[in-house]
Amino acid sequence: MLRRNFLKTIPAIAMMPAVKAAPRLKITDVRLVPLKVLRETGSMEAAWNPGVSTMRRVGGGAYLEIHTDQGLIGIGPAMDAAALANTKAQLVGKDPFNIEQMAGPLRYYVGGRAVSSIEIALWDLVGKASQQPVYKLWGAQKDRVPAYASMIQLSTPEERARMALQLKSEGWKAIKLRLHYQTLREDINLVAAVRKAVGDDMEIMTDANQAQSATGWQPGVVWDFRRAVETARELEKLNVYWLEEPLRRYDFDGLAELNRLVEIPIAGGENNIGVHEYRIMLEKGVFDILQPDIMVADGVTGFREIASLASAYKKRVVPHHGGGNLGTIAQLHCIASWPHAPWIEILHDPPIAAYAHGFAMMEGAPQVDKEGYLNLPPGPGWGVAINKAMVG
Repeated sequence: MLRRNFLKTIPAIAMMPAVKAAPRLKITDVRLVPLKVLRETGSMEAAWNPGVSTMRRVGGGAYLEIHTDQGLIGIGPAMDAAALANTKAQLVGKDPFNIEQMAGPLRYYVGGRAVSSIEIALWDLVGKASQQPVYKLWGAQKDRVPAYASMIQLSTPEERARMALQLKSEGWKAIKLRLHYQTLREDINLVAAVRKAVGDDMEIMTDANQAQSATGWQPGVVWDFRRAVETARELEKLNVYWLEEPLRRYDFDGLAELNRLVEIPIAGGENNIGVHEYRIMLEKGVFDILQPDIMVADGVTGFREIASLASAYKKRVVPHHGGGNLGTIAQLHCIASWPHAPWIEILHDPPIAAYAHGFAMMEGAPQVDKEGYLNLPPGPGWGVAINKAMVG
């Protein structure tokens, strides 16, 4: 456009009415809402905690609500009730969009899991106020994510083979097995039985859970470096997708050396806290696949920073399960915005510990479809609501 013609448009532009900004949201309250137990599904012993049987339930616990002056309510996983007073002191009167501004004080005055619960609820508010799913706000990379069924109990090779075949018939593309037998040979026999049952068109992940404790001691069999190397090499022959947590949590040098010696991808990080720990692991070459948990790592803010670091180092991110309810849904949105995140972990060991039991607290929660995918909920925020039948 010629300058003289452009200048002719200035008066018209100047006469256009100013767009009135919508009033900003203001947080008015923070609440923990209890949920009713609908039924018990049975007891199960987790492979990483042998000798301790836990009753599984549909319902129970609580969830977090953050209320605003415009009637919008953000929801997140439950947090420690002892942190509620400090949370209110930090949030009431603030704009929920100012998450980065609130991040520092929250970590100082609230800390831990509570930060994750709060930031999940705040992002739900941001999505609802914007009338967009959160993953769209973050730059959607995909609209569905393949799920892998993460086993909980050790069971037997025969039963795990039957389970894998059942899952495969339902559309699941992958299964994760727990390696917790006393001997290496028993662990390999378990994986071999499943591989023989499902063939090569279903992925098998494995988890040794050797990083459960920060102090080193933990129940059950404890691996040394030799067992980790020998197991990794046997799993390579069975075309296993990854070996998870084969050594203690902070044995960064041992893990890096193991990773150098073997071809199978080494995965881990679910219990590591803070971006700084992941930076050290990336610098040392500890893992091929990082597994932060949105409820553990450092809130939504730290969780996303970890993923950005992983991308810079050309590493994949497959988050730990996120708790099996609202945390898992928040992770689904994160994964959908990351090109280097190929799977979502779903704790699913039916019938006692089916993933649907945790998802039952939500209305609109996605289900694993016949192709093995979780489709992103289309609604604003996380796209789910609390099941009203469980409240009260």
